[in-house]
Amino acid sequence: MAVHDECKLKFMELKAKRSFRFIVFKIEEKQKQVIVEKVGDPNRSHEDFAACLPDSECRYAVFDYDFVTQENCQKSRIFFIAWSPDTARVRSKMIYASSKDRFKRELDGIQVELQATDPTEMDLDVFKSRAN
Repeated sequence: MAVHDECKLKFMELKAKRSFRFIVFKIEEKQKQVIVEKVGDPNRSHEDFAACLPDSECRYAVFDYDFVTQENCQKSRIFFIAWSPDTARVRSKMIYASSKDRFKRELDGIQVELQATDPTEMDLDVFKSRAN
């Protein structure tokens, strides 16, 4: 599975400049490559991000999660989310699962990985617990 250059460029912008809150990636099966489907401005929320993920299709996503530690320090973690809802086609799930590690290696700087099959597996509480 090829990775479109835009995927890496957008990720670098998120990582270095905090240009985006999230990026949603899609596998374009005919072209056999991962492309950028959607980006969210830095002022977008976790709810906006969750709303971008389709109910019955797989996606990869990156989310820049900001939080305050118990010591009152402002921090941020870059999450990689492998979204694979139960209602997605089996073929699609297999393609996303088999391409995930290679795609993730292209995005240097991911700090936390989440595998989610329904929205409850990536709600804000999950991000909070995994960020520390």
